[in-house]
Amino acid sequence: MKPPAFRYHSPRSLPEALDTLDAVGHDGKVLAGGQSLIPILNMRLAAPGHLVDINGLTELAYVRTDADGVRVGALARHADVEADADAHRAVSLLRQGLRLVAHPVIRNRGTTVGSLVHADPSGEMTAVLSLLGGSVELARLGGTRRVGAADFFTGPLESCVEPGEMAVSAYFPRLRGRTGTEFIEAARRHGDYAMCGVAAAVTLDDDLRIVSARAAYLSVSPVPLVLDLTETLAGATPDTAHWRAAGELAADRTEPDSDIHATAEYRRHLVRVLTARALRTAAVRGADPAVGGDGQGSDDQGSDDRECGARD
Repeated sequence: MKPPAFRYHSPRSLPEALDTLDAVGHDGKVLAGGQSLIPILNMRLAAPGHLVDINGLTELAYVRTDADGVRVGALARHADVEADADAHRAVSLLRQGLRLVAHPVIRNRGTTVGSLVHADPSGEMTAVLSLLGGSVELARLGGTRRVGAADFFTGPLESCVEPGEMAVSAYFPRLRGRTGTEFIEAARRHGDYAMCGVAAAVTLDDDLRIVSARAAYLSVSPVPLVLDLTETLAGATPDTAHWRAAGELAADRTEPDSDIHATAEYRRHLVRVLTARALRTAAVRGADPAVGGDGQGSDDQGSDDRECGARD
């Protein structure tokens, strides 16, 4: 299949790119990694008159870590972010989510910021940004603005990026205190879009008692869904917490749809089981940082795993 005809632009600087986007308005699309855009063009699901290729803007191919979090430039590839040791130490959830994005060949080319702008409700990075309370920086001629995750995603495959604007970076804040994270999902085959995915963060106090438990979901709502599940776990330790109760609460608060991949009932079942599993692993990591944050999960997965019937 071939895309519809378009005019190709290859700006050599950010001001030139913004000038081009301003001129073409609604009829322009930005090409970065292209791992989502090119298939959409080939299937004639989009027909922009202008394609603005920003791969020449190498100054945007960065991953920068500071005391407060990780900033990812618009041309940083998934693989670069995943492999960055400083970013992993600061925000382990990034690598935990990125390892589940499609296949290595896709991650080698696809960009993390581009994935966010694509705003696929099945995309892992949308859940990561939402759970962390991150933001996206948008630039246009005359200035920039930063939009928090809660306002950035406006619908399935829809973000708040306006004509003439370009996402130039995304910021992933560092979680404070004794906080552990986990990202887990269930898909029919490795690399497929998840039927359900859960990103979890659990914070403990100095006595190893839970003071906060939150989870973000993909593939169960039109935009990333973030739930505060602390009420079922507050005051418990990782060994005594009622993880199943947290999973039940999450299932009660989701309203997934059925499609060709899974029924709404099965998705709600996955919410229930994966929430309990992800929160438990996150809590264990919070209690003992030596467990690590590589996203591989704990050895003792418990009975919840056997209920799921799907890979993580």
